[in-house]
Amino acid sequence: MSGQRVDVKVVMLGKESVGKTSLVERYAHHRFLQGPYQNTIGAAFVAKTMYVGGRNLTLGIWDTAGSERYEAMSRIYYRGAKAAIVCYDLTDSSSFDRVKFWVNELQNFEENCRLYICGNKSDLLENDKSQRQVDFHDVQDYAEEIKAYVCETSSKTGQSVETGPAEL
Repeated sequence: MSGQRVDVKVVMLGKESVGKTSLVERYAHHRFLQGPYQNTIGAAFVAKTMYVGGRNLTLGIWDTAGSERYEAMSRIYYRGAKAAIVCYDLTDSSSFDRVKFWVNELQNFEENCRLYICGNKSDLLENDKSQRQVDFHDVQDYAEEIKAYVCETSSKTGQSVETGPAEL
């Protein structure tokens, strides 16, 4: 059916300051905003429409707050999501620990949601690999266990933001 419209709800989850908002800015608006962001309160919404396989596809992207005080509200935003991009900072091991929390939430409340595990801030590793605190193979093993897709990105340089995992 030519011209058929498909809406897909995508939710961004993860600890605060892992770069969820920066990833959305890079993907939706092709830019990286310097300086500290104001913390997201609740969630922010961005829609991006594209033409794929003879259909108009609209991604409704919900960028949720990462602060623990907003966790209870996040269920409102990920309810009915077809995909979740669960983000962590490659230079912060505690942010990967929070990935497991969000995956557990999604598995309990949105069992048909496709999971993507996204390590952000790869640009920080280019000149100093010792800053990496999350081993890629550990993430890959975890992703296989939960049937998720994995990618490492940089919202600053744009690395893997447009493409991400091929399955997305």
